[in-house]
Amino acid sequence: MKAPTREAFRKEQQEEEDREKRSAAREGSMSEEADKRRRIIGSAAASEELPQDVLVVVSKMKAYVKARSGMNTSDGVVDVLSAKIRQLCDAAIEVAHADGRKTVMDRDFK
Repeated sequence: MKAPTREAFRKEQQEEEDREKRSAAREGSMSEEADKRRRIIGSAAASEELPQDVLVVVSKMKAYVKARSGMNTSDGVVDVLSAKIRQLCDAAIEVAHADGRKTVMDRDFK
């Protein structure tokens, strides 16, 4: 077996370094994704970071109220209803956590 030329050896070293860099970058992005998915239950700091988006389909809710009662629905109802849904979800999260699960199920809502 013949020893590789100096140029072939350098090329092989460069390819190995490139593979290591790609692997390190991939591992870094994977750990960042894991950090994004990690949730801390019951933390006051985490609640400040939570999005305050609307949690209902407004048109569907307004259509239901209209069909049920013939009444219109104020835009202020959306924020109040979303806050109630957050409270219900928080309570269900606690129940699931107490049961040792990582999945919130229908039975967790009371």
